[in-house]
Amino acid sequence: FGPDGYLYLGLGDGGPPEDPDGAAQNPGTLLGKILRLDVDTEIGYRIPADNPFVGVAGYRPEIWALGLRNPWRIEFDPATGDMYIGDVGSGACEEINVVPGGDPGGMNFGWSEMEGFACWPPNSYCDPEDFTLPVTTYSHDVGCSVSGGHVYRGNISPGATGLYLFGDWCSGNIWFLARDGFGEWQSKLAT
Repeated sequence: FGPDGYLYLGLGDGGPPEDPDGAAQNPGTLLGKILRLDVDTEIGYRIPADNPFVGVAGYRPEIWALGLRNPWRIEFDPATGDMYIGDVGSGACEEINVVPGGDPGGMNFGWSEMEGFACWPPNSYCDPEDFTLPVTTYSHDVGCSVSGGHVYRGNISPGATGLYLFGDWCSGNIWFLARDGFGEWQSKLAT
């Protein structure tokens, strides 16, 4: 649940490898998307009136963001409202996407036209300017399935406050992610 009290539901593209049906880029399906739902109802759900695609022809109004392969764990930083998304990759890399707190949504993270920072499949053409790019990626040389994590806001390790910790299911590696003094995202493998 987000700071606004709505349920943010991440759905994978639902198909075979490489998303051959193009579900993640298809605004008429819920697959490969993050949905934003009001579940404070007796039955079912309601669509928040300020969802970004309400009333937009061809788009399902439940959609808050699109272009994800398999978002595995969405985390909201309780201090900033920033949303962190671990998106499991396909053939080349795993990625972490971050959406600033209070963002109204509507972004497209690029899958299946992009994976990480590169056009997908390799040697194809895409325009990265059309998409919201991840803040960090790692290759399948060091892992194969990202597991989104948690922003530390505890009292035991003050030096870790605000760090986002995430891991990889296959390798067991754990990384720390934060902005540096210049506002750039940096990830560091825990040792």
